[in-house]
Amino acid sequence: MIHPKSQSLASERQHSSQNPKSVVVLGAGAWGTTLASLAAANGHSVQVRSRRDGAISPSEIERADVVVSAVSMQGVATVVREIQTLPLLPATIFVTATKGLDPVTTLTPAQIWQAAFPNRSVVVLCGPNLAKEIQQGLPAATVAGSTDDNAAVAVQAVFSSPQFRVYTNSDPLGVELGGTLKNVMAIAAGVCDGLQLGTNAKAALVTRGLTEIIRIGNSWGAKTETFYGLSGLGDLLATCNSPLSRNYQVGYQLAQGKTLSAILAHLEGTAEGVNTTQVLMQRARQQDIYMPITAEVYRLLQAEITPKQALEALMLRDLKSELL
Repeated sequence: MIHPKSQSLASERQHSSQNPKSVVVLGAGAWGTTLASLAAANGHSVQVRSRRDGAISPSEIERADVVVSAVSMQGVATVVREIQTLPLLPATIFVTATKGLDPVTTLTPAQIWQAAFPNRSVVVLCGPNLAKEIQQGLPAATVAGSTDDNAAVAVQAVFSSPQFRVYTNSDPLGVELGGTLKNVMAIAAGVCDGLQLGTNAKAALVTRGLTEIIRIGNSWGAKTETFYGLSGLGDLLATCNSPLSRNYQVGYQLAQGKTLSAILAHLEGTAEGVNTTQVLMQRARQQDIYMPITAEVYRLLQAEITPKQALEALMLRDLKSELL
């Protein structure tokens, strides 16, 4: 017997796929343009706007069924303020594809959007999604997380294709934190590979990194099971193992002896894990959250220790149970 809710969501999928949407993507970086291409390939009307080109066009936003925010973390608050002044369609859905934490409030992008638009649906889009691979047509999957099931299903229909599978999840905070916190672990993984520490060390680091992510996520109210999904474990595996990851590159090049400023100056795009690490340390101190890997990555980024000293600090901690 099919549950009525399942019938409703299935009907929404079919309805969405048969009704082209007006989609505006804010942010013309690699991820923003990739999402725009996915939506356009499904027959939706898509506009891409970069904030570098000036202010957002009000008329396009006002007519949009779906507004996708793919700007860097530092641009989220500004974009939100600009859109707050516009008369939007009653059912406009906001999709946030930014991975980071606000340095002042420590809020996630979705929390910033939801606070500004408390009566509108906000969907988090996150998963193991290296933009260059998706642009090449290689298969990938992601998660549309929202407390509004219908909004999540609508977004699922906009972006799903035979090469890009979109799942839904009712824990948007967990989905978002999985994609955000793994960037810190990706820096550590880059260091591990840069020092040529081997597969055993890398496996241990990523596994303990997931434990740390879950601990942090739980303390903020996210569900444990979400972190074992695509936006948690999936994104962690992709980002910690690919040279295409900017955060991985930061760690790898630090292990090669380069300075952080030099690395960031030549990096294509933003390595959000650098800022995220700093914000996480603020939260750790405020809420007394145990996060040893994050702490050593922070010290490394602050040039307080070398990559080898960071490794030694992690290996020489007090012995304990794996489940703690």
